Order: sequence, then C-alpha cells, then structure tokens
Amino acid sequence: MSMRSELGEEPEVVQRLLENATGPVSELAAAIRARDVDLVMIAARGTSDHAAIYAQYVLGSRNRIPVALAAPSLVSVYGAGPRLRNAAVLGISQSGRSPDVVAVLDDARRQGALTAAITNEPASELAQAAEHVVALEAGPERAVAATKTYLAEIALLAMLSAALSGDGTSHAELHAVPGALREALAVEEQVAELAAARAAEDRCAVLARGLHYATAREWALKLKELAYVLADPYSAADFQHGPIALVEPGFPVHAVATRGPVLAGMLALLERLRDARANVLVLSDAPDDVAGLGDVVRLPAVPEWLSPLVAIVPAQLFAYHLARARGLDTETPRNITKVTLTR
Repeated sequence: MSMRSELGEEPEVVQRLLENATGPVSELAAAIRARDVDLVMIAARGTSDHAAIYAQYVLGSRNRIPVALAAPSLVSVYGAGPRLRNAAVLGISQSGRSPDVVAVLDDARRQGALTAAITNEPASELAQAAEHVVALEAGPERAVAATKTYLAEIALLAMLSAALSGDGTSHAELHAVPGALREALAVEEQVAELAAARAAEDRCAVLARGLHYATAREWALKLKELAYVLADPYSAADFQHGPIALVEPGFPVHAVATRGPVLAGMLALLERLRDARANVLVLSDAPDDVAGLGDVVRLPAVPEWLSPLVAIVPAQLFAYHLARARGLDTETPRNITKVTLTR
C-alpha cells in the first residue's frame, strides 16, 4: 500500500526540505527582492494548482505580494501569453513534465521575467526551462494520487514566505512543523472510523476560507480521485452565495475551521449547517469552539499560516480510508495516471 506509506513519510519530507532546501529558497527570495518584483504568477495543474492557491494567501497575507494563477492555455493553445516583465513566474509540478506549464515558463523567460521551477524532478523539462530550481525532496511517489508531494509544495512555499520576510520567528515556527505532522498522523484511528461511518456517501461539499481554501480544494480532489465521491469545494463565503441551497437534512459537509481571522465566520456558517441538520465533519485546532457543530477531528495547534500543512494530513487520511471502506483501489484509481500531459 504505497499511498499509506507515502503519507507516513510526510514529517520526514518536510524535515528534509528544512535541511536541504533552505539555500535554494533563500536564493530565490533574494532574486525576487533584487528584481523588485511586483507580481508572482504561478503555472500549475491539479494538486499543484492547489499549492498555488496556498501561495496566493500566504504570500499575500504575510509578504503583501499579489499572486496570480496562470491560464496556461493562453500560451500553449492561444499563443498569447501575458506581459510578465516585472513578474516572478513559478512553475509547480511534481513531474515537471506537463507541456502547458513548461510553455508558460519558456514564454516568461523569453520575456526576461524571473523564473523558478518547484518540482520533484530537478532534471525535468520544467527545471530546464527555469532560471531557479527548488527540488521537493519528496523521494519517489508511486501512488497515483499525490500526497507527500503536495505537502512538500506548500512547505516550500511557506519557506519562501519566511525567506522573503527575513523573520527569525517564522523559521522557528517552520522547524516545529515535522513534530506537528506526526501528531496529525496520530488521529488515523478516529479518521478511519469516521470514514467507515460515511462509506455510503457519494457526494459532499468541502468548505474552508482564507489560507485553508487550498485545503478544501485538495481534500475535495482526493475524495474524487480515491473514493469517487462528487466532492464540491467552496470558499465558505462563496458557499453562502447560492450553493447553500443544496443543504438538506443529512447532506454531507466537510469543513476546515482553524484559529485565526476567519474562525468566527466559519463558526457562524457551521451553526447554520447544524440548524439545517447537515451531516458535518470538521477539522479544527479549536475543538471547544466547534463542539456540538459536527464530528470533530482535532488538529495540532500551529500558527495559522502553517496550519494548511497539518490540516491536509487528516484530510488525506480520510480520503484514503473512505476509499478502502468503499472497497476501492487506493493505488491506481480508474481513468487517471500518475503523470498527466496537457497542452
């Protein structure tokens, strides 16, 4: 069961990054500062695109840098790439082989923009297209569904935020993450029981806000890939602008509600969902606040900007155990392959 073993490697993956990637990340941060970059644009697909969403929030909230998500087909299909002279353009891809993501970096480099590749394959086409390369250090990932490489991507983006801020406190907080990840893995027994109880559910909404919008997107993707659940991710704010009409008694809702500026709004929404008798599962580091609002999986307490690193672990475990409870193959989900080449 390579997926479960890869999940278990996640604390060591982040520890390796902290030991080996600090230099390359610091060089990239120095290059961004030296170029007086006023925009970061990120090209990515699938799981890596969710890491890019985390970058929007972590670089935006902590470093005041606007982050745009590339539309790769503008380059690869329409041949009309945007002007990027004052941007830093990052390509994020586990394999480094997706032609449309590579095309974005090729175009950006021709324009003279600062380019960087974040990839698990430092000899890949994406790495060759970029001026700077930061390796994920995740080791081989054999299961089709990405787990440890997603965690490595968001950990590297957190490291980039810390390097750009130059804040020693941030670095100390990062070094506490591997221990928090071990705590997050320790909830597996409870998560497996919750997944078994929900084995008949074939649809759900996945809700979060702010830094955890990326968590909601990635959790929903894993539910689709592994358990074949029609999981629809939403910003908690967007969910209230119409999709909340879906909720009826027993409707499955998965949510992430952690301490920080968005907690009050999440609690108010969870109370509405409780009153509507939705079947709610909450990942939270504020168990007293969410008590009585659904089934609660307790998250380790870390600073909010790092909480997506620990919250994704029980989300991945839940998707894995839900697939097993539904009698599905967690290693080779139907119709998808490990490397997807889109143009």
